[in-house]
Amino acid sequence: MHDVVIAGGGPVGLFLAGELALAGCSVLVLERDDAIGSPWKALPLGLRGLNAGSAETFYRRGLLDAVIGASRADATKVGAAPDAVEAPAPRDVSHFAGMELHADDIDVASLPFRLPGPAMEGFMTSLEALGTVLAEHAASAGVQVVRGAAVTAVAQDDESVVVTAGGQEYRARWLVGCDGGRSTVRRLAGFDFAGTEPLFTGYVAQVEFADPDPAKLPFGFNLTANGMYLRTPFEGHLGMMDFDGGAFDRSRPLTREHLQEVLRRITGTDVALNAVHRASSFTDRAMQVTDYRAGRVLLAGDAAHIHSPLGGQGLNLGIGDAVNLGWKLAAVVHGTAPEDLLDTYTGERHPVGASVLDWSRAQVATMKPGPNAAALRQLVHDLMSTPSGTTHVYRNTTGLYNRYDLGSGRPIVGCTAPDFRYEDGTSLGKLLRRGQGVVLDFSGDHALRPAAQGWKNRVAYVPGSPRDTLGFSALLIRPDGVVAWAGEHAPDRATFERAAARWFGNPA
Repeated sequence: MHDVVIAGGGPVGLFLAGELALAGCSVLVLERDDAIGSPWKALPLGLRGLNAGSAETFYRRGLLDAVIGASRADATKVGAAPDAVEAPAPRDVSHFAGMELHADDIDVASLPFRLPGPAMEGFMTSLEALGTVLAEHAASAGVQVVRGAAVTAVAQDDESVVVTAGGQEYRARWLVGCDGGRSTVRRLAGFDFAGTEPLFTGYVAQVEFADPDPAKLPFGFNLTANGMYLRTPFEGHLGMMDFDGGAFDRSRPLTREHLQEVLRRITGTDVALNAVHRASSFTDRAMQVTDYRAGRVLLAGDAAHIHSPLGGQGLNLGIGDAVNLGWKLAAVVHGTAPEDLLDTYTGERHPVGASVLDWSRAQVATMKPGPNAAALRQLVHDLMSTPSGTTHVYRNTTGLYNRYDLGSGRPIVGCTAPDFRYEDGTSLGKLLRRGQGVVLDFSGDHALRPAAQGWKNRVAYVPGSPRDTLGFSALLIRPDGVVAWAGEHAPDRATFERAAARWFGNPA
């Protein structure tokens, strides 16, 4: 019997598998597809944006350089410059309904608790590049992956879960569904899934234009009186939004004639398509499970929440789920923390997911054809043209400024920790690579050393002063990089011990 079975071997499932294996859990991944690679995962159709929060997560596990390298290689395969994956943030990696931010308008001084580091901004990647890196990482940690194994049944009792996939039964103590927006695990385990119905049918396609001149169909986001289309520099890569209430999605075949008709109506041109090589549809349906756990079954990524792809938040939201859940589930598996630690997974991630769904809904509302949305869009544009408006949008899309409510009045508690750096080359990001908690004790007398020893197998104690302490005397950092406790003057041992016990269980 495995400790954890993960249904879904996409980026979220593979990253979570790596987190659990890093913590010493036995992990089995069941993936429906037979192979990692496919045209839908490679560029251009597999194009995705990683925000700064995801980049920082990969940096903290030593994966950032590998992901950037694989992303560059994937760009080269399709004839793009290797640096096509790198965007001068936040100009090209943050936008609202296609309205781009301008870096010069960001009020950097108002962004709290940040220090320079290698993962300050996001970049573009592909599902194939990311999946390849994370599959290699999971395999090196001892994760077993079974491909061609679609889940067909789930049964659980008080002690375990039995998953049927590919005609075989697999037993584990826990099951995590990372099997996408149409999650079979979510349906079989009986999760409540609530939200709002769609306003549009979206299309993503790889086509051959009769006239590829960008003067006729400009690159970038193009909002029109009848919808929106997106054209990227990747040859033949096309996206469209048709505000039909989601009526066409998966209702009829995606023929060349239909896509051409939609494109002509949206663009107001006589553009012709010689061929459609691949195409799929989607909607802006925005749904979320009410609880991320049902007994011994948990959900992460699109299995827990779906929304329109506007702003590229879905993949990043899923990576955030995985890094939040991994260390908590591992602690419960090993018995160093009670099961109610898993309640904090829903408590922390559900509000973040709900916020992203609302962010998606707001963007759709400003893009809908008609005078009301046009007036709203102008108002949003005017507000975004101010430093405070630009900074607000940037904070909500960069992934660095979420704050979990951990019950502390200190603003840094619940936030992702700055990358404290020391003169010897040590940094917090490097200290987190083992997936353990970290105590940073900046006090000259190493005041927390005796207390920290109680959690020495779960928390690394690091004394000494970094280049910039930001005014803190000590910090307790969770394995996901979130500040769990902070001392601003002489560190108080009693409050530190309460915080450590809350997140890491009783001392050894």
